[in-house]
Amino acid sequence: MIVLPAIDPDIIAFGPIHIRWYGLMYVLGFAASYILTSRHPKAKMIGLQGQILESFFMHLFFGLLIGARLGYILFYQFENLSDMLANPLEIIAVWHGGMSFHGGLAGCAAAGWWFSRKKGMSLAAIGDCVIVTAPIGLGLGRIGNFLNGELFGRHSDLPWAMVFPNGGPLPRHPSQLYEALLEGVVLFIILWSIRKKDLANGTMVALFLILYGFFRFILEFAREPDAQLGNIIGFLTMGQILSSLMLASGISILIFLNRRAAKH
Repeated sequence: MIVLPAIDPDIIAFGPIHIRWYGLMYVLGFAASYILTSRHPKAKMIGLQGQILESFFMHLFFGLLIGARLGYILFYQFENLSDMLANPLEIIAVWHGGMSFHGGLAGCAAAGWWFSRKKGMSLAAIGDCVIVTAPIGLGLGRIGNFLNGELFGRHSDLPWAMVFPNGGPLPRHPSQLYEALLEGVVLFIILWSIRKKDLANGTMVALFLILYGFFRFILEFAREPDAQLGNIIGFLTMGQILSSLMLASGISILIFLNRRAAKH
């Protein structure tokens, strides 16, 4: 059994200005995604370079923040929605914590659609370029969760189980590290290794949705359900329901692409 010490979420604090581990992981993930996307052969081929790439990532940044926050409120804090509407500043208070990956993904998709429409570029092609880098940010984000001692796992007696500062006296799965490994490292290796293959636009996005949805669904069995929600349907958590929708969406995209290719 390992006891995780309480780690200050602030790296540096200057009065009202706080630089926090989780925020740093967001910045590092975005920076890595930008650099790798700029070097992606397909990004160069479709003109996703220079100022166009910078503009695209600015759209993604705001789409991610807005989507992640709204997703958290709608998926995980819906019962408090009336209180938040009475105090609208709480809706945008990302510094209080509470960000949903699934909401962030939806926000990025909406921002990507808006950008591609303005620029007259293929949304599927842009999505394939950037989605292969997304696992880096996911992995770093889970490390940020681990350092914050949040989103920990269920009770466990495994040798590497940990006692978290806010998780009570019993040892738990370090599920944040499981997610960092599968949703981050493994998913990145898979997608990055096939990025140069001649695949129909949208295939990489579909594979990301399928693989992430599958990994997240399985890992939710080791993760402690959100206290305010518990299990939603039977043994299923909110994360598993949303991940199932991702998986189904990815399979549907692949079926559509295969049928379209067969017609040609």
